[in-house]
Amino acid sequence: MDLLAPFIEVYTLDNLKFLLEGFGVTLKVAAISIVLSFVIGGLIGTLRYARISVVSPLLALVVETIRNLPLLLLIFFTYFALPEIGIEMEITTAAIAALTVFESAMISEIIRGGLNSVEKGQLEAGRASGLTYIQTLRYIIMPQALRRMVPPIVSQFISLLKDTSLAVVIALPDLLHNGQIIYAQKGSYVIPVFIMLAFMYFIVNYALSLVARRLELKQM
Repeated sequence: MDLLAPFIEVYTLDNLKFLLEGFGVTLKVAAISIVLSFVIGGLIGTLRYARISVVSPLLALVVETIRNLPLLLLIFFTYFALPEIGIEMEITTAAIAALTVFESAMISEIIRGGLNSVEKGQLEAGRASGLTYIQTLRYIIMPQALRRMVPPIVSQFISLLKDTSLAVVIALPDLLHNGQIIYAQKGSYVIPVFIMLAFMYFIVNYALSLVARRLELKQM
């Protein structure tokens, strides 16, 4: 009974509700960041694949710079540095902005790699048949590339969901933040809280990993 006491003390209805509220913030931030990073990353990846003079090299420089920076640094920069030049954001917006910038760079590389994986002959055949470059990209290259890109994109989104926990450094009221408040109030009851946090993260990420795995099997 003594072993169960900490769990009984921590897993109260109010605490579980508080954790779910934080988890709701985590899912909200992740969902918005996923949509934005997919759109922005898709555009950047496609433009880099098109190899437009000046534009593509400039985008390559930006992407490589962002990919080689710690996400934590981007979060700090977005929330603490941007206000110094007049760009102020509330905590949730700052977290979404930092995650979107970082993940857009990652997604753009996946999309560019997927497009490059399609044989060059497909592009030449499309152009030879009378299609414009855009039409060839849309109807021939992109459908083939998407089938190859979906599994790694889903895996990247799993990483994004986990990375939302880094926003705790700017006091984003997410799952990890609310968990810290609970164990701070309960004193030494850290293990029960962390077990619950791990369980909640695991459920969503494992479901996404199953989706990624199924998509990979379909490509085989």
